[in-house]
Amino acid sequence: MKALVFSRKPAKYAAAVLAGQLSPGRGAKVGPLALRDVDPPDLPGPRWVHVRPRLAGICGSDLATIDGTSSRWFEPIVSFPFTPGHEVVGDLDDGTRVAIVPVLSCVTRAVHPPCFACARGEINHCERLAYGDLEPGLQCGFCESTGGGWSTRMVAHEDQLVPVPDSLSDEAAVLVEPMACAVHAAAQVTASGVAVVGAGTLGLLTIAALRAARAGVEIVAAAKHPHQRTLAASLGADVVVAPGELDRTIRSRTSSMRLDNGQLTGGVDAVVDCVGSAESLAQALRIASPGGTIHVVGMPGVTAVDLTPLWQREVALRGTYAYERADFDTAMALAAELDLGRLLTASYPLRRYEDAIAHAATAGARGAVKIAFDLRSERERERR
Repeated sequence: MKALVFSRKPAKYAAAVLAGQLSPGRGAKVGPLALRDVDPPDLPGPRWVHVRPRLAGICGSDLATIDGTSSRWFEPIVSFPFTPGHEVVGDLDDGTRVAIVPVLSCVTRAVHPPCFACARGEINHCERLAYGDLEPGLQCGFCESTGGGWSTRMVAHEDQLVPVPDSLSDEAAVLVEPMACAVHAAAQVTASGVAVVGAGTLGLLTIAALRAARAGVEIVAAAKHPHQRTLAASLGADVVVAPGELDRTIRSRTSSMRLDNGQLTGGVDAVVDCVGSAESLAQALRIASPGGTIHVVGMPGVTAVDLTPLWQREVALRGTYAYERADFDTAMALAAELDLGRLLTASYPLRRYEDAIAHAATAGARGAVKIAFDLRSERERERR
């Protein structure tokens, strides 16, 4: 079968880091990601099944891995070689179409008894990501044992399967996993006013999830590109501005004053950072009210940020990772209600993976939102 495989090759990884600094996504050309003919992954146990991906998305964590910008903190919970791809809609051997909950929790790892978090249903807090019957891996797509969606076949545990209704297109279903992330993030926000920093895929979906969860919340969104501003408004943002205008907008709407260092004296009670860069976190700290909360939804990686206002203003900084299983049910319903398939801008065959990754890495500037791999034609070729 065909699969994109990411191997542990330090020299190629170093080359990818340098290439990615020159041009986002360029790490795919020189790094340890390669298209290969490989054997399908073995079923790890009796409750495991093969999944044949139809579409598999390219997300920010994938891009960070390919360009070598992801944190080394992940090394103990990733196993090599792995096939990326955790945003997946695919088919079981009996023809059932499913989306995959990619988190590899105690249930999938056959860890008994489960950790306290998994026993509560909080699989995103699993304490056994490097133990059990599987190789280390926080999710499918980062684990040697399971394979990933950037291939024509992977494996998943029965508890990871979410049936996709016939009425939902593949293009909408591949957005269910990132929508579940957004649903989980929106559930943490209890303030009556919120600023959303960033309007890539995750930012736009978070706006939609916030609006669906709380009709009365006021959402001010910062979106860099014109198409992002249009989509942010259509998905529920009350006010949409360019990133450079966000501080001034929050200052005006909260009757705050501005200090010489740019810090607002007041601010908004909740900021959702869907970027995770040093610049976005610094902006979130400037516009969060004293006692407010910054929810970090975008993967931050290694950043350098002055945390003095976090201390002086007693601002809470909260990470928001992945989801619980129930978030997928909400995400599936929203994918249909909001016609999320319109956010899938382009799809590519595996053989054009360099083009696909370059497109995903520069999506905003190129008027795109979500980029995915289309495995349907690859599967047909293998069948013949």
